[in-house]
Amino acid sequence: MAALSEVYERLRGEIVDGTFDAGANLVELALAERYGTSRTPIREALRRLQQDGLVERGDRGMRVRSRSPEEILEIYEVRIALEATAASAAATRHSDFDLIRIHKAQSAMDAVSQDPSAMAAANRAVHEAIWTASHNGTVVDLLTRLNNHLTRYPATTLEIPGRWAEALAEHHELVQAIEARDADRAGALARTHMTKARDLRLQLYREA
Repeated sequence: MAALSEVYERLRGEIVDGTFDAGANLVELALAERYGTSRTPIREALRRLQQDGLVERGDRGMRVRSRSPEEILEIYEVRIALEATAASAAATRHSDFDLIRIHKAQSAMDAVSQDPSAMAAANRAVHEAIWTASHNGTVVDLLTRLNNHLTRYPATTLEIPGRWAEALAEHHELVQAIEARDADRAGALARTHMTKARDLRLQLYREA
């Protein structure tokens, strides 16, 4: 019988990759048969996915959370503020080890070829290194949760022509500000960087 962690990861993966469309009903019995398990781990996995923001309660039980431009705006309204807070805090509080981790993540991002999934993963690693350098567990937790919400919008803004090079340049400026312990500049750069990401995310949604 599949364990809870396995059921959670499989169901989460199929929601993110679009196997279950936005708005699709998630029936416990059908899912239990699909994954070869009882309804108990399915129920617990759905509860965790609801906390992640990937599913919601509807009229007929749990369903895949729908997508909307309003939600994108809501997510980024909070994320922009938190990314700026994390960058400012990282500039003030970073250790030598934090800088090593940030530079390593950025170097790995610099080396990525035009593979969308690798680009997105490398970009996230840089942001996560900066979050960690903020030494603010609450900010890290909230940003992680917000990122979970965005996994329901699988297309990456980094695929838009010209955005990859632009994002790399913005990252380098941000890392320099953090290294220089310039909290105001780091916060402002992070805010600008994420505002552009929001606008491009909305563009992708409209085009889809």
